[in-house]
Amino acid sequence: MSQASQQRITDLKVTGHLMTLQTGLFCISHAAGQQPPTSAGLPGVRISLPPVSAPGNVQIVTFEQDGWMGGRNNAALVRVRRGPAQVMITIYQELNTRHDAPRLQVIQLSAESDPLPVPVPAAVPVAPVAEAPKETAPAEAPLVQKPEIGAHIQRRGDVTGILGEWMGVPGSQAWIEGFGIAPAHLIQSDDIEYQAVLGKGWLSPWVEGGQYCGSRGMALPILGLCVRLKGAAAKKFICRVTASFTDGTKIGPVDNGEPVEADSLAPLEAFLVEILPRDAESKPKRGGRKRKQNAAEDLAALLEEEIEEDVEEEVVVKPVRRAAKSQPRRASSAAQKGAKPKATGRGGARGRKPSRR
Repeated sequence: MSQASQQRITDLKVTGHLMTLQTGLFCISHAAGQQPPTSAGLPGVRISLPPVSAPGNVQIVTFEQDGWMGGRNNAALVRVRRGPAQVMITIYQELNTRHDAPRLQVIQLSAESDPLPVPVPAAVPVAPVAEAPKETAPAEAPLVQKPEIGAHIQRRGDVTGILGEWMGVPGSQAWIEGFGIAPAHLIQSDDIEYQAVLGKGWLSPWVEGGQYCGSRGMALPILGLCVRLKGAAAKKFICRVTASFTDGTKIGPVDNGEPVEADSLAPLEAFLVEILPRDAESKPKRGGRKRKQNAAEDLAALLEEEIEEDVEEEVVVKPVRRAAKSQPRRASSAAQKGAKPKATGRGGARGRKPSRR
């Protein structure tokens, strides 16, 4: 019994650290160029609050709900409202492993203790049901289209919309902190996945459709996005992305599934996602070739008509000219033949006069 229980327990090498941070917003991420984890998912890092901490003073946001960061290509956001304060970094490794412990880097993104307040619209008083006129009932009949896309935008909060329309306002200078996509037609949520651009060459993990990607209320903008289709949907449809950034840069439409980001790494302020059938992409091209072919045929037919008209004019005119010139020549030749005996009899002077005429 004891031997079986020992086989079910695997010892790990665990080390803990307390990291002290000042007031502000920090990004804790893996350093680049680290080894991939083993089949057991180790080594890995978890960021959490220490056993003793002031309630609400430190806020930790990770892509995983439990604070797990894994061994590479991941990050966490930490906001300290009143520093100095500590967070606990726990590293998990297999015994006798050749993997090095994950290396972390810390970047201070802001020295402010709190993000900019998001204005909340004042509550609109609702009239009692008894006083509502009966004529207003039909106005509530139209159904509102189900939101397909949502984002958390600076100074606006959570905003929803549908695919094929802009999320955010180009030129508004209000950055986007995170977004999510849940298609309601053409494709399903599990047919799409997306990433957020967090830095130069730094992308968030792939997120399935219907899930949120990025942060919310942390005053941390994303610098772009990457959206792609998968499975059978990728063979039938294309996904086009157009984006606008706070520095005025506009990119797109892009349909190759590559990250859409500005060279200046300016925050993302608005984006447009379109799902289109692949055959619709090729129809305009075929129509363009048909129009060019028809235009060429019309031009060739017009040239042939002009050539035929020129030929008809030449055929009609030439017989008239020949008749006008040939008749005198034939008459003169006949006269010469008839005049030769007279010329020999009377002299050569009169025989030369017809030729002068």
